[in-house]
Amino acid sequence: METEIIKVNPTGFDAKELEGAGEILRNGGLVAFPTETVYGLGGDAKNKQASKAIYAAKGRPSDNPLIVHIAEFSQLEEIVREVPDSARKLADAFWPGPMTLILPKNDVIPMETTGGLDTVAIRLPSHPVARELILESGCLIAAPSANTSGRPSPTKARHVAEDLSGKIDCIIDGGDVEIGLESTIIDLTEDIPVILRPGYISLEDVEKVVGAAKMDPGILSEDAKVRPKAPGMRYRHYAPKGNLVVVEGSKEAVIKQINSLGEKGVSAGKKVAIMASSETASCYKYGEVFAIGSFEDEDEIARNLYGMLRDFDTKGMELIYSEAFETPHMGRAIMNRLLKAAGHQVITVS
Repeated sequence: METEIIKVNPTGFDAKELEGAGEILRNGGLVAFPTETVYGLGGDAKNKQASKAIYAAKGRPSDNPLIVHIAEFSQLEEIVREVPDSARKLADAFWPGPMTLILPKNDVIPMETTGGLDTVAIRLPSHPVARELILESGCLIAAPSANTSGRPSPTKARHVAEDLSGKIDCIIDGGDVEIGLESTIIDLTEDIPVILRPGYISLEDVEKVVGAAKMDPGILSEDAKVRPKAPGMRYRHYAPKGNLVVVEGSKEAVIKQINSLGEKGVSAGKKVAIMASSETASCYKYGEVFAIGSFEDEDEIARNLYGMLRDFDTKGMELIYSEAFETPHMGRAIMNRLLKAAGHQVITVS
């Protein structure tokens, strides 16, 4: 299969530029497209075969549910059994935007799309290309991240091409994404809203809108007995090919520990990478140092994370040591992704 590339300017494009991609989706094909979070791999959410094709292209476990992307709130009402007040309040506050809601589904969306669950995950993206593609196609678009399962999520069209060229019909290149981490997933099937995946919208943001809410304790759990209700809750994600270890603790102790580990790795003839903040990058003496961004700009850290993990592979890094990035607003989301990428390998120092 030859993968078509369609380049569009997200701030000024003609809807006609997406006509071909829309036709591909209507015919059951797969289209990768930009959102404000990461690039998604889209198929017709109502088409069982399209959903199966998404799983096959990614090499994704079929019990890992897909998110259904909509362009208008009314489309949510078409695919769920009921819309609670909490959903309306959260949608008013955060849609269009990087929030996914989980609600009991009706029969419109097949089990193949929801990973066999009787709930459905729904998002209304703010990216103009994503929303126009949904409208142009006439489909609700089921879309996980557009990468090989387990690899870092794509924040650029070339990341999609690296993983999926020749496996999907089309890639819409809309430039770099804005946020760089997947949406916050909120389960609304419990007594109070439960965040199943942290993202740009924080627990505190949710609480301001609906009152009581909580984080799912399984976010940091690797319990294989828990069936995933949302994407990424069980399986290792975002991992580079090299061995990634996170070092956490006081700044001085972390620098000392990473320098010690880096020295040992270099002495053993390994290619060593250090992932550090802009403020501490100059403190490291061994291996190749990668500055992910400033602690004063946590959005920059989030935006650069996946691309940096991919850069480690491009440069053949074998041992990777990273600082922890417990930033004020997005710290939970950043650390959730980083810990999954490291397979929860953490060294705590004081």
